[in-house]
Amino acid sequence: MDVIATRRTVSQNSETTIGIRELAQQVSGQNVLKAVGQLPGVSYSSTDPLGVDTWGASVYMRGFFMDQLAMSIDGVPLNDQTYNNPNGLNINNAWMSEDITRVSVSQGGGALDQASNTNLGGSMQFFTSDPRKKAGATVSQGFGSYAMKRTYVRLDSGELNSTGTRFYVAYGRSYEKKFDSSTPGFMQSVNAKLVQPIREQSRMTAFFSWNDAAVYGYSDRTLGQYKLNGWRTEWLAPNYPLAFQYAEGNYPANWSNLQSGSYTQIYDGGQNTTDDLGGLNFDITLTDRLKWQTILYAHRDISFGTYNAPGICSPGTSAAGTCPADGSGNYNYVSGQVPLSEEVWPSHEMREGFTTSLDYKMHRHDISAGIWYQHNVYSLSNVYYNEPQLGQGEPVPTVGPYDIYGKAFATAWAYAYHTNSFQFHLQDRWRILDTLTATYGFKSILQQTSGGNTYYNTNSDYSAQTNQGPYGSITVGEGFLPAVNLDWHFLPHHELYFDFAENYRPFIGGAHGSASPWGVQNQQLFDAFKKNTVPERTFAYVLGYRYASHFLTAGIDGYHVDDHNRLLSLSSGSIGSGASGATTLNTHRATMWGMDAVATIVPIRGLSFTNSVSYNHFVYDSNAQLCWGDTVDPDGNPIAAGCGSLRGKKLTGYPSVMYKMNLTYSWRHASTWLDVNYYAKRPFTQMNDLYVPSYWLANLGASYIFGDVGPLKGVKATFMVYNLFNAKYIAMMGENGFAAIGDYQSTERGSPREYFGTIKASY
Repeated sequence: MDVIATRRTVSQNSETTIGIRELAQQVSGQNVLKAVGQLPGVSYSSTDPLGVDTWGASVYMRGFFMDQLAMSIDGVPLNDQTYNNPNGLNINNAWMSEDITRVSVSQGGGALDQASNTNLGGSMQFFTSDPRKKAGATVSQGFGSYAMKRTYVRLDSGELNSTGTRFYVAYGRSYEKKFDSSTPGFMQSVNAKLVQPIREQSRMTAFFSWNDAAVYGYSDRTLGQYKLNGWRTEWLAPNYPLAFQYAEGNYPANWSNLQSGSYTQIYDGGQNTTDDLGGLNFDITLTDRLKWQTILYAHRDISFGTYNAPGICSPGTSAAGTCPADGSGNYNYVSGQVPLSEEVWPSHEMREGFTTSLDYKMHRHDISAGIWYQHNVYSLSNVYYNEPQLGQGEPVPTVGPYDIYGKAFATAWAYAYHTNSFQFHLQDRWRILDTLTATYGFKSILQQTSGGNTYYNTNSDYSAQTNQGPYGSITVGEGFLPAVNLDWHFLPHHELYFDFAENYRPFIGGAHGSASPWGVQNQQLFDAFKKNTVPERTFAYVLGYRYASHFLTAGIDGYHVDDHNRLLSLSSGSIGSGASGATTLNTHRATMWGMDAVATIVPIRGLSFTNSVSYNHFVYDSNAQLCWGDTVDPDGNPIAAGCGSLRGKKLTGYPSVMYKMNLTYSWRHASTWLDVNYYAKRPFTQMNDLYVPSYWLANLGASYIFGDVGPLKGVKATFMVYNLFNAKYIAMMGENGFAAIGDYQSTERGSPREYFGTIKASY
């Protein structure tokens, strides 16, 4: 059922709940993280408005990136939200946003009982809708700029028998061309959920999700490219002849002044991913005081990330004698050669696990104890496929298939891992007084990861991994990670709360150059790293105040975090080429201070006005030394190789100041809203010599419920304008990592103004 009502998130203690009313202000099919991004302290950015391209989307929450937060859907751990990650599933690929009804966000230490091996500073819990008790169907069709189409169909069985068995199956399909190229992004999903009540207070739930995404990505750019070529410089597809010409070395002369060099405009890049998620959820009431919940789940991911590679020729399609059998050494083009190839990163992930917990109510105590176990198998490699001669076939699509012109002719490297994760928690929620509640407990974590480099290539044209990389096993754990929360309603409408948590993130397997022990160059460095470095640990403190009445809801909280042993990956060289490289660095210690303030005023029925402001000050405290090779600034001026201290430097990619406003007015069956967000400048390099400029972003929306029209029920029309004032801004940054100093090809521009409309009906 569609509701027209005042927009207001619900906050309690250090947690905030985003409900159906806030989620309804999204474009149909949009990544649900966009709604989370409206909260103070959260920075969400995406290159495309729908957030389909996970390579070009990111989330920070109070200085923690999306691989440092706890994420789950209906209790199933999602973990790392980054693109092509070794340890999780992006929420946009896990479940369609139309069937997510609630998001619970904790910006303190995170939920103690949430299964996660990534949490360092907060959590997000997503909850899906249940099957409806009455049979029916819901259909929505969206249209928008750049040939955007979003189709959503859901069928509900209704109650099938006297026990209340019911299910739904939903299908969604999104298509949108890039705003500066004709190549598209495409995603389709199937979600299914079955609920079987067991007596009056228990139930079993079965769930399944399938997602397939084939996305032509937006171009990665240096800051110098915006100055030199403007804001509309995109990958060259479908202009293969021009990409071929540039790969021959006949590219614009001024490219030589850019850090990106011959990779300034390649033919294409993108991704093809398939995800399956399924399981069972048992929620059993054993007695009036005791409940038992168990979740069994499995997740499989098969992904292919791609770049067209002008640095590696195609031996299978080049004239005889013009290209080496492994495609290397073709920087001096000769006639008859195909001077480019398709570089592909195939990956495979298989996670299986369970959570089980008991909850016991005793007088003023709610006691919870539970465990989580997960087994994860992950592999990643880097291979090259042939591209065709001009006029002798279509180029290899960035979304596959890749073997049109033969099998992969070269492998740069390969890694494989097995990870076993175990977590235990014990928690008590004690209602000391009717107005005072203490929640306290601890969790224990144990994780073992084994594996590493299974293949390397001695040819440096492919990567810097030219010798045997690290291989081995690391077992880490922490037996006592405490968390304490106090919530005091000391006067009517007034609330004071305090939150403390110690969190710990075990090492995660990764490829060469990643922020991982296995990301170092060789076995000797790995062994030293294993002996001398411990996993990242944080101590987070939050103190807040909130006032809540019908007219005004306002709150302010301050937070402090001590961060130990954060790992950095320092990127260098050209993307996707043998010149690329990275260094893994332990930063030892960092501190963070911050503040979020928010107020919502409801002066009259149907009108709400929300404003929030956030401030964050994150600095590294140690003298960890960064070193870099020769590079250039955005103007092409050379920067000599050198070293410098990380002390006093700010966190890359996250704005120190954010302002957000939402104005919503609803009257009868109509509603309209306006979002305005401001993001301060963001550090672009670890040494903070370059910043990405600040920007404002506004979105406008309106909806009207026509009600029943013939056999259709609840007909609703929605219209939205994304980037209302057509601002030029950099959305994603750091997708290829962050350099120590100087310019780097690791930004993507945000979408210009786009228009979207949706018609929705049920029957």
